[in-house]
Amino acid sequence: MFWVLLLLLAWAVAGTACTRLCLAAVRAAADDTDASQHDLTLYEAAFLSGGPRRVADLTMVSMARQRRLLLARTGWATVVDPRGRDDIERSVIGAIGPEGQSRIAPVRARAARADAVGDLGERLVDAGLAVPAGDSTTIASAVRQVRLAAPAVLGLGAVALLVPAQPDMARGLVALWFALPLALTLSCLAIARVEVHPYSRWASPAGQRLLGTLARRAGGDERTYLTCVAVRGVRAIGEPDLRAAFTHRDPA
Repeated sequence: MFWVLLLLLAWAVAGTACTRLCLAAVRAAADDTDASQHDLTLYEAAFLSGGPRRVADLTMVSMARQRRLLLARTGWATVVDPRGRDDIERSVIGAIGPEGQSRIAPVRARAARADAVGDLGERLVDAGLAVPAGDSTTIASAVRQVRLAAPAVLGLGAVALLVPAQPDMARGLVALWFALPLALTLSCLAIARVEVHPYSRWASPAGQRLLGTLARRAGGDERTYLTCVAVRGVRAIGEPDLRAAFTHRDPA
């Protein structure tokens, strides 16, 4: 009856993951706020879309397009105008260092950890637009756990079928028993896909709705361009040289 122990373990894995997803969805619905009157800034849109690193990327792209920061396709950032117009720009300039030149990758990392970006995140959390940093009860993290539970159930079922056949249970029935927790995980993923998609690591449901309104805005001005970068990241950069500056990797 070794397969029964494996079945109980499969049910425990599937049940725990699906319960966590349901509780996360209920919590998100309970914490949902009406933020329709909040007009997102570009920095806020970047944070809700991709977190602190996205804010750093947006800032560098904005400064580069204003010729106040030079981003070379070889992966170097050079300060042209050392006077930042706000705290986040000053954080990026400070992350480059006193020599005025640095690799882009460490600049992104240091700027993302700056106090100005942290304060921006705290304000969004207080407004109900962002999830708290390190929160392990978000829908995104719960969905990841359910996605891991599905192959785990499959693996346990495969092990049970590899065990020598038991005289009181055919292999087909063993497989059927393991199909039940697998069906539970897959159905939870399907329901989550319909009801709560997209799964955001940074934005709350209210924040996601505001991001949706930004995505529907059309236009061809500079703010629209930067909004695309804030929401979609560096892949939305139109200039090949500027995009290459962020994607450049040194040879090993």
